Amino acid sequence: MTATTRETTPVVLEGGGVDLRVKDVGGGLSAAFIHLPAGTDMGPALKGLEGDLCQCPHWGYLFKGRIRMRTADGEEIYEAGQAYYWGPGHAPEALEDVDVVEFSPTEEFVAVLDHVKSQLG
Repeated sequence: MTATTRETTPVVLEGGGVDLRVKDVGGGLSAAFIHLPAGTDMGPALKGLEGDLCQCPHWGYLFKGRIRMRTADGEEIYEAGQAYYWGPGHAPEALEDVDVVEFSPTEEFVAVLDHVKSQLG
């Protein structure tokens, strides 16, 4: 079994106030600790993926803030205190400073992260 904390999880993406830490925790899943400052829109970094949306599913908990999640079917707002499942086909926008912890299939998450890094680089 594996456990991790925000402090011991490696940073894989940072800049402009964004702090994304990811660790493979076994069983084909990664844990991610994510901070997005208010106004962060991940949509532009997802351009080029299928539907220009993240295709990796995520299960998580929103500790702080509010997120607008855009999908091909519309949008929904998530708030601090909510546990969530975001299926493939979404693009988040932080309406307030956001802190989440989420669990995602490692292989799919790494593919999305590699794409996002290539868009930002």
